[in-house]
Amino acid sequence: MFEASTCILLLQFLSPNQQVQFKRPYTSVMIVPTGVGAAIGGYAGDALPVARALASVVDCLISHPNVLNAAMLYWPIPNALYVEGYALDQFAEGLWALEPVHQNKVGLVLDAGIETELRMRHLQVADAARASLGLPVLEYTVTDRTLEVEKWIDPKTGQSTGRIKHPDSLLRAVQSLVDRSQVNAVAVIGRFPDDDEDSMHDYRLGIGVDALAGVEAIISHLVVKEFRIPCAHAPALLPVPLNQSLSPKSAAEEIGYTFLPCVLAGLSNAPQYLVTGSNVMEKGCIFANDVDSVILPIDACAGNGVLSFAKMKRNKPLIIAVEENTTVLSDTPDKLHIETVNVSNYWEAIGVIAAHKAGIDPNSLRKNRINNIPCRSSLSLNGSVVHA
Repeated sequence: MFEASTCILLLQFLSPNQQVQFKRPYTSVMIVPTGVGAAIGGYAGDALPVARALASVVDCLISHPNVLNAAMLYWPIPNALYVEGYALDQFAEGLWALEPVHQNKVGLVLDAGIETELRMRHLQVADAARASLGLPVLEYTVTDRTLEVEKWIDPKTGQSTGRIKHPDSLLRAVQSLVDRSQVNAVAVIGRFPDDDEDSMHDYRLGIGVDALAGVEAIISHLVVKEFRIPCAHAPALLPVPLNQSLSPKSAAEEIGYTFLPCVLAGLSNAPQYLVTGSNVMEKGCIFANDVDSVILPIDACAGNGVLSFAKMKRNKPLIIAVEENTTVLSDTPDKLHIETVNVSNYWEAIGVIAAHKAGIDPNSLRKNRINNIPCRSSLSLNGSVVHA
């Protein structure tokens, strides 16, 4: 008969993949809202290093295109789920579940307003992704009229926003791909207005708000809400003049003709979205109650997803607010009465998550953070409660 000490000795010689797992996977959600000038995550993939580091600590990382996209660059993270922002809100509210996949069939929608040469550049990128990366991009279609994308900065909030004048044309194009090729993920390329150098100056120096991001989110939200499939957007723009003072945080957007590569890579294995409680639920789906921690900028706590996680009655996740990652918003945990662990930077945040995953109170790693255990009430001999 094996003794307990013998079992422990055997486990020590097994690799992590061979060891018996007695705990469920640890799942973390990383959020950096789009178009709010986040100091980290407000530019061309500059939050991707944080996501890579965080993914090395947790078992499953859930994040969204604003964090994981880097224009011409991308980095495959095997345990990360690429979830569009509207879908992430639905997931947090418990309305949708995430179904991990091995591969999606990706369709491509191009705005009819894209010039012939610029359209060809994007199609060549799609072909390169198919030939060199093996990505399953099946077919493209062109909208039946120009989408007419408009963008602006909201003067009250400082956020980027906008609209497309012909959303019905976009939805018809997506519908045609779904019906004809049974695609289950869609990349959209809208022709965006070209900015002059002055209006892009701050962003290219790494100190401004991404003027494209707000309406990009509106486009992907529209498709995901209507079709409940993964979607991400890549803007079509003419190349901008060389800038010798370009910030490294913005540089990924200026090394090619398109932002499409990261979008195709992310969509190729993005999880599918399933309505919770439906008959099509599969084993292995991930639910909001599976989330153990949420990490986000300290002044961006008013998003629907964050509020849903904060209001959870059962299995409420640890919410970590990063002080160093500031935005144009002012939605702090104190204002919203949300219970959070506030940390100075992402170094600290990842340390807190590592402790939380290990089942350790993060405060026990700090100086003088553990006080004497409190007594809130006591029972008398007759069973009545006497408050201390």
